[in-house]
Amino acid sequence: MPQIPEKIHELTVGQLSARSGAAVSALHFYESKGLISSRRTSGNQRRYTRDTLRRVAFVRAAQRVGIPLATIRDALAELPEERTPTHEDWARLSEAWRSELDERIRQLNRLRDHLTDCIGCGCLSLDSCVLSNPDDAFGERMAGSRLMVERGRGRRG
Repeated sequence: MPQIPEKIHELTVGQLSARSGAAVSALHFYESKGLISSRRTSGNQRRYTRDTLRRVAFVRAAQRVGIPLATIRDALAELPEERTPTHEDWARLSEAWRSELDERIRQLNRLRDHLTDCIGCGCLSLDSCVLSNPDDAFGERMAGSRLMVERGRGRRG
């Protein structure tokens, strides 16, 4: 990983990419989504403060555990302007995200546990398949793919 001298307080997009491991296109995307910011030089080149390295690391860590970018942006917006996320920030935010992650883990476990059954029979039945019809309340009352309210018993003519 390339080292950047401490006396350099701003990074080019290439330097930020090399140090963070994020592609230049990803950094531009993060910036367009308000996750990181830069200033423009007189030649219209982006310059990032060194603390952007930590913000990028924060974004990438949150993405790896499945946190949506909008949620990450909201979390970063809670921090004072230009402050990098600290260990305490990560602990607080990850605790807030714990229930969402626990639910995803439950869903993935259910998928894993029932995937073999579904592939084995190949039915993908909407009235009994837990993959295509999880937690279906209508499945208790009727079979089929429609969720229409029963109107009358007679046919229209």
